[in-house]
Amino acid sequence: MLAIKYDYRRRLPHYQKADRAIFISFRRGVDTALTGDCRSAVLECCLWGNRTRFHLHAAVVMPEHVHLLMTPLRDAGGDVFCLRDILKGIKGASARAVNQLLGSSGPVWQEESFDHVVRSHESLQQKIEYIRQNPVRRGLVKTPEEYPWLWVEQA
Repeated sequence: MLAIKYDYRRRLPHYQKADRAIFISFRRGVDTALTGDCRSAVLECCLWGNRTRFHLHAAVVMPEHVHLLMTPLRDAGGDVFCLRDILKGIKGASARAVNQLLGSSGPVWQEESFDHVVRSHESLQQKIEYIRQNPVRRGLVKTPEEYPWLWVEQA
């Protein structure tokens, strides 16, 4: 199985394994919460590359962070799309959308993201449930289905 190592500017190592799901989290760069309109725009950006650059299993946009569970796909040449590039696209497009909605400019997200290669089907299901329950644990809703900024792949 191909493993790709890539670095962010802070030089923390990140590993990507071909055809393996990755759990990703990234945070706002400031302490203010995203509005509902902003969360809708961010979720739309997270869904944009689904089925073309990555297979999205689940996503949730919280007031100050995002969780994604995805498997990067392969391009026409058989190479795996690089997670760094996927996240750059999601974070860049969503930052532009948020800035436009808020009438602001500048960075929206922290530069660094946390990612973890999912090693088993059981772990994949646990991560999906973690994403689903995130708004419930925070007390934002009583059930995951009530949270409008949650997306889970339908089986």
